[in-house]
Amino acid sequence: MTREVGITTTVPVEILLAAGCKPVDLNNRFITHADPAGLVREAEELGMARTLCAWIKGIYAWALANPQMETVIAVTQGDCSNTHALMELLALAGRRVIPFDFPYGRDPQAIADQLTRLARALGTTVDQAEEVRQGLAGLRADLACLDEMTWREGKVSGGENHLWLVSSSDFDGDPDEFHGRLKDFLAQARERPPRPKAKARLGVLGVPTIMSDLHQCLEALGAEVVYNEIPRQFAMLPTGNGDDESLVEQYRRYTYPYDVFHRMEDIKEQIALRGLDGLVHYTQSFCFRQMQDLVLREGLKLPMLTLEGDRVGPVDARTRLRLEAFVDVLR
Repeated sequence: MTREVGITTTVPVEILLAAGCKPVDLNNRFITHADPAGLVREAEELGMARTLCAWIKGIYAWALANPQMETVIAVTQGDCSNTHALMELLALAGRRVIPFDFPYGRDPQAIADQLTRLARALGTTVDQAEEVRQGLAGLRADLACLDEMTWREGKVSGGENHLWLVSSSDFDGDPDEFHGRLKDFLAQARERPPRPKAKARLGVLGVPTIMSDLHQCLEALGAEVVYNEIPRQFAMLPTGNGDDESLVEQYRRYTYPYDVFHRMEDIKEQIALRGLDGLVHYTQSFCFRQMQDLVLREGLKLPMLTLEGDRVGPVDARTRLRLEAFVDVLR
């Protein structure tokens, strides 16, 4: 039986696959659960504070309800500041917890050391993970095709783009099956007519939104999302300029876990490439990344609307009014 290994955010999935493990992104399992709000309530009933990120509460409750997942890889540097305490709670519940760090300075040797340590903990090697990385090249190239069909051809919606790219953190546990479904989707999307010209071309920055219909709401208001910043980073899309020659470089180029300035340079490139009119910066309540909004506003010379989300659910009336006003101003 394939060993399920939970991950608290995107990690070098190639190492898990090389070890014969089934990666399980706890965030994806929480948000696609039949009752994600119920999971949050369960965690609060177990004693978690109201003033704590709903993502942490949701993935904790999901993990407790799925004891077959005996191992969790927790990112202790480069992601949520609450992960350390989550590790302790999961260890208390009998899980094996493996820490993984994304070194703040993006030092290649430090990243290589982390890859080696993770591979050793799972019973594989970085060389075997490199073979897996090469085997995933076709899948990642097709994800890049999907992204291009969003911003260049207008045949894939922003919401569809978000779902496919955010799911690439663990490939739904089965890269081959995921790739097959992706190929079928791309074949269908190619037959679509281009979408009508929108009032505004937008990028969505920040952690994946807990709002269940943000993209659909923007589309209903006449805007189109042609850039999903962090989901695109999760997908590790090939650049085509020769810097994807190793696992170290792939995860060094990944912007999410490092400093905001490195991340901002990538955003600037995508603003120019995709011809964006404005940005929606999503922030999660009680998350330290809210402070980075100040840096992004200073460094990105484009109209930006900042949204804060807390609980799972659709866009509320107040937020919809703010989005509507923002789109109208851009138009």
